[in-house]
Amino acid sequence: MEQMLEDVELFEEDTQKDRYLTFVLGEEEYGIAIGYVTEIIGLQSITEIPELPHYVKGIINLRGKIIPVMDVRLRFNKEAKEYNDRTCTIVIEVRDITVGLIVDAVAEVASITSENIVPPPQIDGNNTQQK
Repeated sequence: MEQMLEDVELFEEDTQKDRYLTFVLGEEEYGIAIGYVTEIIGLQSITEIPELPHYVKGIINLRGKIIPVMDVRLRFNKEAKEYNDRTCTIVIEVRDITVGLIVDAVAEVASITSENIVPPPQIDGNNTQQK
């Protein structure tokens, strides 16, 4: 039985390899490994929390679980944009931490090989790119 569970986990990892949920911010498209994505939800009522960075919009209550949400557009130092009917929240879990990412729109789940991925920029503590 234990071997069967390990085989299922390996199969799930293999089917998710090189698969990314792509999302749109303005004219640009970004992706996140599908293994981190828990679900995609519409915008919900956000409770603001004082003294957080400007890109952290607050928290939401998702079926009894409190989740911080961040506007990815603002985190990437892009111009703020009014939310519309395509704006949604991608709920992700990384290292047992759940976060909601507010994006302009979700595009698709795509297969992207590692040689076609540009690494993210290095960011220092002041949120500026290092050269």
